[in-house]
Amino acid sequence: MTQPERAGAPASVDADGWLSTATRLPSPNFEARPGAIEPTLIVVHNISLPPDDFGGDAIRDFFQNRLDHDAHPYFEQLRGVRVSAHFVVRRDGAIEQYVSCNERAWHAGVSSFRGRERCNDFSIGIELEGSDRFPFEHAQYDALHVLVDALTTRYPIDALAGHSDIAPGRKTDPGPHFDWRRLQRASGLAPCFFPYLDPA
Repeated sequence: MTQPERAGAPASVDADGWLSTATRLPSPNFEARPGAIEPTLIVVHNISLPPDDFGGDAIRDFFQNRLDHDAHPYFEQLRGVRVSAHFVVRRDGAIEQYVSCNERAWHAGVSSFRGRERCNDFSIGIELEGSDRFPFEHAQYDALHVLVDALTTRYPIDALAGHSDIAPGRKTDPGPHFDWRRLQRASGLAPCFFPYLDPA
């Protein structure tokens, strides 16, 4: 596990695709992006294991294929599942990174964005620790703003979307409590970066 740089240091993504201010927790669940394409889409998710239970090591263990499936009844359905996101933003705003942004993490599944299939190929996945049932914390929005700024500086990102936007009917996250407009204001990105956000 690699610790982040000192608190207060500006966040940046290095040439190898790792965020300077994130705690590095490498997952084996990734592969090379086809054709070495660069990511152009950020996908926002939510996750809690078990659902609505925050804190603990279950998310980390799940992404690193070390989850104790006997520890909770819900975990049985995850047996044999291999997934990962690039980032997890914890309730206190701490950022964990599981996969280099240069690689293809397994976060979106069957998905489509603007007619383009296989969103994992060209996206960066950010999981917010949370669920569809509860608001996210102020610290998470602050951390997400920093992360989005670092990613849009490093890569040719031109859009942000929710998992529910690219997999409608199959996924509901980041859910009704996620404030897209707050992220848009904080990021300073033009409205065109948020194709699923209704105009004010």
